[in-house]
Amino acid sequence: MASSLTKDPPRTSGGGKTFFGHPRGLATLFMTEMWERFSFYGMRALLPLYLVAPGGLDLKPTTATAIYSIYLAMVYLLAMPGGWFGDRVWGPRKTVAIAASVIMAGHVTLALPGEAPFFAGLALVALGSGLLKANISTMVGHLYNGPDDPRRDGGFTIFYMGINLGAFAAPLIIGTVGESVNWHLGFALAALGMALGLVQFLLGTRHLSERSSVVPKPLTDAERRSTLRKGLIWLAVAVVFYSVVGGAGLYTLNWALVPITLAGLIIPIMVLTRIKRDKELSATEQTRMTGFIWFFVAAAAFWMIYDQGGSTLALFAKNSTNTTVLGFDFPVSWFQSINPVLVMALAPVLAWLWLALNRRGKEPSTVVKFSSALLLIGVSFLVFLIPLTMSGDGSKVAVWWMVAIYFAQTLGELCLSPVGLSVTTKMAPEKYGSQMMGVWFLAVTAGDCTTGLLSIAGVDLNKTGVVGLEAAMAILAAVAIFMYRKKVKALMSGVR
Repeated sequence: MASSLTKDPPRTSGGGKTFFGHPRGLATLFMTEMWERFSFYGMRALLPLYLVAPGGLDLKPTTATAIYSIYLAMVYLLAMPGGWFGDRVWGPRKTVAIAASVIMAGHVTLALPGEAPFFAGLALVALGSGLLKANISTMVGHLYNGPDDPRRDGGFTIFYMGINLGAFAAPLIIGTVGESVNWHLGFALAALGMALGLVQFLLGTRHLSERSSVVPKPLTDAERRSTLRKGLIWLAVAVVFYSVVGGAGLYTLNWALVPITLAGLIIPIMVLTRIKRDKELSATEQTRMTGFIWFFVAAAAFWMIYDQGGSTLALFAKNSTNTTVLGFDFPVSWFQSINPVLVMALAPVLAWLWLALNRRGKEPSTVVKFSSALLLIGVSFLVFLIPLTMSGDGSKVAVWWMVAIYFAQTLGELCLSPVGLSVTTKMAPEKYGSQMMGVWFLAVTAGDCTTGLLSIAGVDLNKTGVVGLEAAMAILAAVAIFMYRKKVKALMSGVR
């Protein structure tokens, strides 16, 4: 598929064919991410439904939402050590290959019946996804001639289309099999998808930048020993703690969920503080880190609402949405294909628009794009209030309400996510290349952990009061970001 999309000359500066006018290596990364997202989003579409299903784990909706949110949070939290491995141990290219193997093993484990294999499989998928995410995005950045290459934002948007192509197909295939045939067979199909992605990546690595094989700052022998010692100490503490709790008969699921959730809120603060205080950073890098924190906070607020599309909205769709269109009744998991198909339709339009406006000197700044994203995500939950109210008497609402909500969220996503990936690679201090991509993903962790903490506390996120409060918060944040746009732009020190 990649080769059929690859055009002949012109050639890039690094040699080789182009991919929609971009470096040929983008095709390899596009296809790798597409298959990884096929496996990830297929499993994710099944996850909240499996958690509440009588034939699944049969949990309460609030518990299912908490598990779902914390699982997503861990995927993005682990992107930070994933970036660290790329920077200090294996290099981005090797890290991605290992990560894909771990993800595949996780989906295979999920395909086994039983509660223990289920949670073990989730842990493996989260670990592998964390290793992969930061490094594959960093490799996209390596394909371009520095942060001022005008193709860069467009390249990340095309890469983002690969994510959504896999995400679109996954619920239709994996979701249908999981819901209609067997949950665990659906998880097995996710493993097959990741296997295809791994093979494609290994065959196409020759097209990637040589920088992707380099370990930017290898660990010294002393650092390796210190890191291993600290890791073993923390592992021993966890084993002893949970052995005591379990032995005393006190263990419940919250003993795992609450510490993870709190860690997901505390660790991002600690990481940003540590980088900001690093005296090895230049004055320009320090200033840019201050500007980056603005984007980080805005992204956390955005993802807190956006990621409820797979939990709060999915459970609402299961219970309160009519899934019959023109006489055809479709699986609930198919709702998860609405967002990616909209992204595929709208992403090339926005990629073209940003480039066209850039040529005229009129492209909106990154700050304005982020402000627009927050406004749109707030509007999506204002729209959500309407079907929530309509279904209050137990009636089911039309599918088009879900389409309208996802449409607003998709526009917001395209203003924030690919742009955020790009600006992170531009603003990253040299010392923290791949790690900064992991820091960017910590914004998702913070947002999802906030949702998880609310669910653990028993808050029903499908109540009009809660939805309205979240909508108001996002819109107020959008206004605040827009009002301070000149200040934030100055902190970016020349980065657009």
